[in-house]
This record gives sequence, C-alpha cells and structure tokens, in this order.
Amino acid sequence: MQYSSRHLEDLVREIARLPGVGGKTAHRLAFHLLRVPAKEALALAMAIEQVRTRVGICAECGNIAETQPCHLCADPKRDRTQLCIVEEPSDVILLERTGHYRGLYHVLRGALSPADGVGPEELRFPALCERVEQGAFREIILATNPTAAGEATAHAIAELLTGAGRRITRIARGVPVGSELEFADQVTLIRALEGRKDA
Repeated sequence: MQYSSRHLEDLVREIARLPGVGGKTAHRLAFHLLRVPAKEALALAMAIEQVRTRVGICAECGNIAETQPCHLCADPKRDRTQLCIVEEPSDVILLERTGHYRGLYHVLRGALSPADGVGPEELRFPALCERVEQGAFREIILATNPTAAGEATAHAIAELLTGAGRRITRIARGVPVGSELEFADQVTLIRALEGRKDA
C-alpha cells in the first residue's frame, strides 16, 4: 500500500514486523497512533525505549532483569533446593502468578530444534550444568512446553542432570499436549506443578 508519508510507511512496516501482526493490523495501529493525543503515542515510544535500555537478562537464571541478579534470584526467601527449568521468561511470569512455586528458575530461551540450528549451546545448557554443579538443588523441575521440541528438551536435560541424589521431575499433563504454558490458566498450572512426577 502506498502512503502519502514516508514516516507513516516506515511505522506501518515496523509494526508489521511484530509477531502475529499482519499488514492490515499494522495499518490500523499506525493510524490509531496518529489519532491519539501525542502524549499517549510518546508514552508508548518511551516505554519501548525504557524496556530496550533498562531491561536485560539475569546472568544467573536467564530471566528478564533490571538488576544483577534479578529480584527472584536475589530473594533470600526463595527455596534454593528447587530449580524449575522453563523455555522463556514469559513462562516464569505465568508460574509466579500461581503463587504456588517458591523455588528458583533457569530460563533456557527456547527449546531444542536441530533442524533450526538450535542446540544445547544456544539454550544455556552449559550455564545450567554449571549452576546445578555449584548449587544444592534436591529437585529439578522440568517445565518445558508439552510440544515435541519441549519434550525433547526435557528428555535431554533429564539425561544430562540425572544422578548425585537429585530428583528430576516433569510437570504433570494438566497442560494440554501440543499447547504452550502461555495459554494455560492458573488452576491448570497449579495442578501441573502439584502433579509433577519423576522424569
């Protein structure tokens, strides 16, 4: 689509690059930003700038963080004998919302996918091994998504970390197979955590 403004065209193109946003939606959002008061549009721009400049990755767990370590790793009230392994930072947020889990996390930043060139090195496996070696974890909870890639990742981690008196559990199948944690409700997540079993 041809726009009368190069800047508007640039905005539509950038919005369309967001996941799940097509050309029509990008067009609607761009025109919405033109209609709202400048203060609102600039607040969005500032929020994006702040998140890009002030939010990083926790060197310890791989979660999003504004401090090093993140607030969860630094919290002395967390159970340091439990480590929950998830694929993405969004999974940490979902599990935290349940209020049920009080241990630590390790965020892989994806799942194994050899076809896409995603192996253990790209998924923070080395950092996980080092962390488990140095920590006093009695239980490792595998909370990867119940997809083919998530299952393969959980299996690889279970094989890698078996031994040394650690219990390795997998979240129960309260989360539907083929789905992702992001789409599960809190009750389902609580049941999945409660029903975890040896991997």
